Amino acid sequence: MANTESVTETKGKPKNILDTYFKITERGSTVGREIRGGLVTFFAMCYIIILNPLILGFTPDSQGAYLGAELATGDPTAAGAGIPLIAAATSLIAAIMSIAMGAIANYPIAIAAGLGLNALIAYTVVKMPGMTWADGMGLVVLEGLVILVLVLTGFRTAVFRAVPAGLKTAISVGIGLFIAFIGLVNAGFVTTPAMFDYIPGNQPGTPVKLGTSGSIDTLPMLVFVLGLVAIVLLTARKVKGAMLWSILGATVLAVVLEKTLSIGAKNQGTGAADNPDGWSLNAPTLPEQWLQMPDFSLIGNFSLFGAFGKIGILAVILIVFSLLLADFFDTMGTMVAVGAEADLLDEEGNPPNTTKILVIDSLAAVAGGAGSVSSNTAFIESASGVGEGARTGLAPIVTGIAFLLSTFLAPVVALVPNEAATPALVFVGFLMMTQVTGVKWNDFEIALPAFLTIIIMPFTYSITDGIGAGFLFWTAIKAVRGKHKEVHPLMWIVALIFIVYFVLGPIQDALNV
Repeated sequence: MANTESVTETKGKPKNILDTYFKITERGSTVGREIRGGLVTFFAMCYIIILNPLILGFTPDSQGAYLGAELATGDPTAAGAGIPLIAAATSLIAAIMSIAMGAIANYPIAIAAGLGLNALIAYTVVKMPGMTWADGMGLVVLEGLVILVLVLTGFRTAVFRAVPAGLKTAISVGIGLFIAFIGLVNAGFVTTPAMFDYIPGNQPGTPVKLGTSGSIDTLPMLVFVLGLVAIVLLTARKVKGAMLWSILGATVLAVVLEKTLSIGAKNQGTGAADNPDGWSLNAPTLPEQWLQMPDFSLIGNFSLFGAFGKIGILAVILIVFSLLLADFFDTMGTMVAVGAEADLLDEEGNPPNTTKILVIDSLAAVAGGAGSVSSNTAFIESASGVGEGARTGLAPIVTGIAFLLSTFLAPVVALVPNEAATPALVFVGFLMMTQVTGVKWNDFEIALPAFLTIIIMPFTYSITDGIGAGFLFWTAIKAVRGKHKEVHPLMWIVALIFIVYFVLGPIQDALNV
């Protein structure tokens, strides 16, 4: 169990209608834990409110137009002008879909714009000849509709149930390492210089290293380290809300340090810099105004079939397939990982209400495209809320309400620096790593695919790549050992799909799409 508090003591008869609906007591939780878990999840993933607009708002489409710029200023070529609109829509869609996940599927997973998927749209899709932002978002809507059909026909659920339990465990562990690595990188504790950079003495540089100089040499790094130490020590003392208290405490420390640096800069006559000491996304400065009215005019700015006449049906199919595959298996991995950490999976590694979870996730992709903020999907950062004790859908509802409030309190959300929130991701990575004992390491048939699944996720920065490697090697080993009858037919289909996935780049180059 992720939460260090004893949950068995809370199990018993439901106490009220809320308890009955969400099965709070039945799952060994309390309303307080659900609220804390929902808030921790929000703080762990609220970076998307800043990062998604930065990815989408500063990249022009093939026509030279920036997303939301024309709506904001009347000038489509004004770089970054649409960022407030993108931020508002990002928060609103995340709020609606997270609340839907909690209320309908009763599962502790929150939803927001998916990283990787937004980059694919921004840096590849809308750059294709003739493509506009509206066309790109239309493809996201189509992808969501296709996944929804796969869910409603039972195909997506069937694929999920066909995956061996050992691989499901490996997926959870791999995601744990992945989100821990995300936390380290986003905090600047681990940096990723170019693979072939050279350092003095003509010695090859390493692909990753500690900070920028091999030591803790910046105040943001110090905030991260102290935040992580706080979580560890508070958890060791069994303090309720350890992650939330750590995030809040680290934020206060960051604000104090930032204020001190700004005052020092002014006293030296240099002026207060916006980001004087390398905060990864946003400097924790006190806002001039705490409330800001959101502008939702970007929502609905998509063209469902516009791409067909500009890049052709074959290119559309390949793009939708790329989006679909990443969305399909990322959600599966997240669903398993969060369920395992919350002790909600059955003996076969399947979570409750699987179909409802997948339907909401599919609709989230549709909503993300319709809202012009890219595909929305289940966030693995939800595991941080589970680590705080969340076990039910009440937690993502709390997260969704926080996202809804953030549309008005954007300056307050921006106050929390990445370095204050990412220690929770690292600690949750540790909690998820403890599941590694569930893999039968003395059984080569599952151990090798599990190992590849676990290491490839963080090393490639992709959940889908790790799952694909595990699936392919598992089916291959079964085949060469003459045990092909033990492989579910759907696993063969998925393996073939992953072969196409891993060589999709050369295929696109060969077809000139």
